[in-house]
Amino acid sequence: MPKTAAKRPDDDPGSGTPPTRGAEIRSLSNFLCFAVYSANLAFGRAYKPVLDPLGLTYTQYIALVALAQEDNQTVSTLGEKLFLESNTLTPILKKLESLGFLERRRDPADERQVRMRLTLAGRQLLESDPGLAVAEAADLGEELGELQQAVAALRDKLLRVGKAAR
Repeated sequence: MPKTAAKRPDDDPGSGTPPTRGAEIRSLSNFLCFAVYSANLAFGRAYKPVLDPLGLTYTQYIALVALAQEDNQTVSTLGEKLFLESNTLTPILKKLESLGFLERRRDPADERQVRMRLTLAGRQLLESDPGLAVAEAADLGEELGELQQAVAALRDKLLRVGKAAR
């Protein structure tokens, strides 16, 4: 009778045991980075039915939310907040402008800079809070605040590690 391999604790994604290091290959489900990455993709899928009727992608919606927090931002400032390079962000902003959700203007003090402002249509869109439907559908309730704080803390720690490695 062939021997069956003993089940390792890290074979169970819910065990909380760190993945094995060294010569053994870790299971994808044991990578926290994959859990966060796939959760991000799941957010995009969850928002799609809410945002499609508005003609928006998830990234465009998040750009509007970030702009609402501080109107009249430069492209570079908004890009830093969204972790997007200018060459990625510019087409997003052009699309939002063509949809009538924001205005882009050259900064009179520095013509090299482009500043953006939400339009009335952009403000009204955000006041309708399309993201609320997603949170309610996911039944996150009180858990939402805790999850958001934990993920934000993780992000901030990883950003510090990234800066230290430079």
